[in-house]
Amino acid sequence: MNITRRAKVAATIAGAATLALVAAGCSSSAGADPNEKITLSITTFGTMGVDANYEKYEKEHPNITIEATNLEGGGAARDDAYAKIAAGTGLSDIVAIEEGWLGTIQEVTGSFVDLRDYGIEDVKDSWLDWKYKQGTDADGRVIGAGLDIGPQGLCYRGDLFEAAGLPSERSEVAEYFGGEDATWDRFYEVGAEYVEKSGKAFYHSPRFFWNSFVNQQEEGYYKKDGETLNIKGNDVLKDQFAKVVEAEVDGLGAGLPGWDVGPEAKEDKYATYMCPSWMLGIVQGYYDEGTTDSGWDFADVLPGGAANWGGAFLGVSESSEHKEEAAELALWLAAPEQQAASFELAGPFPSTTEGQELVNDTTSAFFNDAPVGEIFAARSEGVIAQVKGPEDSNIQDNVFGPVLDKVSQGEITDGETAWKEALKLLDQLVEQ
Repeated sequence: MNITRRAKVAATIAGAATLALVAAGCSSSAGADPNEKITLSITTFGTMGVDANYEKYEKEHPNITIEATNLEGGGAARDDAYAKIAAGTGLSDIVAIEEGWLGTIQEVTGSFVDLRDYGIEDVKDSWLDWKYKQGTDADGRVIGAGLDIGPQGLCYRGDLFEAAGLPSERSEVAEYFGGEDATWDRFYEVGAEYVEKSGKAFYHSPRFFWNSFVNQQEEGYYKKDGETLNIKGNDVLKDQFAKVVEAEVDGLGAGLPGWDVGPEAKEDKYATYMCPSWMLGIVQGYYDEGTTDSGWDFADVLPGGAANWGGAFLGVSESSEHKEEAAELALWLAAPEQQAASFELAGPFPSTTEGQELVNDTTSAFFNDAPVGEIFAARSEGVIAQVKGPEDSNIQDNVFGPVLDKVSQGEITDGETAWKEALKLLDQLVEQ
């Protein structure tokens, strides 16, 4: 289910969730034998890094076997969860929930247990306050234990910058883009300079830069109430969208899709990548394990200032036959030490203060020994905890995404046409 109207999603899922609750009442792990052999299923997505902790948990809990499924990305995980809830076929014991579709899931929170019943309030102060609140629904039920947040910096090819006569050392790169005062206008100026001097594209796709800008706003696709759309009549978004189109017309983009662009990276077809913390694992995954000479580096700068893109939670399904054990595992995976291990493996930055302290000295051999722990801590300062509405990820993926792809392919070449196309899709796909 890639595209759906909010009302249909909520109604269909809610009906199935009610049935799931009835069925769940027939099974419980209360009073279970602690030595009983139990298999706990978990569904994650992308490069979350939680798999770094499975073996340790199984060793400490010899009666537990973790059966893990990892889907390609947040969109695939969203569709998988929606389809299973709607069909009443049962979710995994533990489900990773992405920030962008948390709003829809919160409308049918009967599909997930209230983690307050399993001790999360005893450790609630571990998390950043806004992260803990995100996992709490309107009725106060905590349905998600926070994993990571997505502060953003700039991934760039230092070798390609140097070849084009641009600064290549990360502190100089940050200053060249404007440092703390970096703007999107300056970003596109540098991009035009790089294209002129190198004859190559500056970035792979405009999708990431648009998403980054939206996430920097106090209110994104929705108003602060989480219900009212904030797109039509929004001149700030419209004007920036036009700048994105202009940059594409000027040849800054490589005409590539948003994802799966590893071969093009290795062929030097683009030089920058918008990188929330979890994106480090995506970029690194394009290369052979152990690669340290890719040319990629990471700078403490982002056009327009601080922004958070993404972040995940772990929820425990009401359909689980082992809720207590599943909740114990979910809370353990979301604890500071495990968040730190996930960051070391794949880059998702901890949402717990202690977890952030544990990774502060972390460097990345792949990104030219960049002090990624220190940089992400700096990039997280000033982040706006933007309210994400129920159709946020749908709007990002299926409203603006396809239009930006058309722009990238040269099918749309002016901002006004692109904006009208996006609004047309918005009317078709999202309940107003």
